[in-house]
Amino acid sequence: MISIFEADLSNPLHAEATINLLNHYAQDAMGGGQELSQFVKDNLVNALAGRKAIHVVLAFDEKKPVGLAILMEGFSTFACMPLLNIHDLVVSSEYRGKGISKQLLGKAEEIAKKLGCCKLTLEVLEGNKVAQAAYRACGFEGYELAPIMGKALFWQKRLAG
Repeated sequence: MISIFEADLSNPLHAEATINLLNHYAQDAMGGGQELSQFVKDNLVNALAGRKAIHVVLAFDEKKPVGLAILMEGFSTFACMPLLNIHDLVVSSEYRGKGISKQLLGKAEEIAKKLGCCKLTLEVLEGNKVAQAAYRACGFEGYELAPIMGKALFWQKRLAG
């Protein structure tokens, strides 16, 4: 039986699950294909716990951690309301295809509604067709402000790390 819940990062089991699942994601091609640095492994849980606008959701199969979503509160200036970004979403390889990502997304939506958010946002790689299908099935779509301008793109400029 799969259980989905908000993590308590002061709980060593939840803290370890967060690092292990994120490391699993990082090593996957969709996460960049490289293990997390030792610095990240040593410091991420405390950094997450120290930020009030971050929510960590875990999926467990009995006592085994099998899924993770890291959610970050943001703000929509056009709506003048908070939003919730699904920054990381991972399901362990052996548990993929069992609907766990949809359950994690459902919990994210529950948290967003509780926070009074106007929307959920996420980024997905062009080549990750499986994730795109799961997101579409949960009501996500690319966004555009005006059709003539096309869909939004997600860009970055690295500053550190």
